[in-house]
Amino acid sequence: MKIARQQGLVIKQSYEHVGRRLLMQSSRYAHARQMKRARACTRKLRTQLGRVIREIEGQVTDPSEKLSRLMETAHRIHAQQRHDKNKNYSVHEPEVECIAKGKAGKKYEFGNKVSVAVSSRGGWFVGAKSFTGNPYDGHTLAEQIKQVKSMIGERVGEVHVDMGYRGHDYTGRARVHVDKRSRGRTPWPLWRWMKRRAAVEPSIGHLKVEHRLERNRLKGVAGDAINAILSASAMNFQKLLRAFWRIFLLSLMRAWPWIPALQERILLQTQTADA
Repeated sequence: MKIARQQGLVIKQSYEHVGRRLLMQSSRYAHARQMKRARACTRKLRTQLGRVIREIEGQVTDPSEKLSRLMETAHRIHAQQRHDKNKNYSVHEPEVECIAKGKAGKKYEFGNKVSVAVSSRGGWFVGAKSFTGNPYDGHTLAEQIKQVKSMIGERVGEVHVDMGYRGHDYTGRARVHVDKRSRGRTPWPLWRWMKRRAAVEPSIGHLKVEHRLERNRLKGVAGDAINAILSASAMNFQKLLRAFWRIFLLSLMRAWPWIPALQERILLQTQTADA
């Protein structure tokens, strides 16, 4: 609406305030399980969007690139139905996909899929790659290993993945071990490494919560890829800083043995003051 008015178009009614109110009502009705009223609000929103589209198309003769792109997005949103594929979930970020999580607490996530690779010892991130179009996990393995090899060279001997990678497309030199529910005839050392793979889950949680992977502020497909790499790099730098300060404090205590006693005395005085 703002772009259309910047081009000199006269819009009789923008439905800006009415549409915001209808959107809030639809969400509240759906939360209260009053689905008929929620669907009625959605129909009204669709009708209002169609009126605005027809009014703009009746006036514009030579739309700008930005306006034509927004009009194409508006047509997709107006025409899409509930069970359609490749739906548009965001006006400003058309690349956003609905990713099924398969969990009771959070069934879906909206964004793009990111594949991360973590070293077996230390939990260092050696790869973070963003994918568009919500591909199958097994079809991202080859690209991810290619990125890891570009980072650390031909040092990848074995790869451990979860059960979502069954039927993967990787055909390189590294051996791929797909996790399974029961051990069966799997040798015990290999089974331990397969269970060790679960250590990547808390690392992903730290990436989302502490290093801005959950909310991306960069725009477009390139912004998604840059944000994933920067998040993994930030976590590696944090681990390096912690290791540096740990080594620095140990060397300091060896050089001046009286520092631990002074620290204990300060802590003791602090606890006494608090009590």
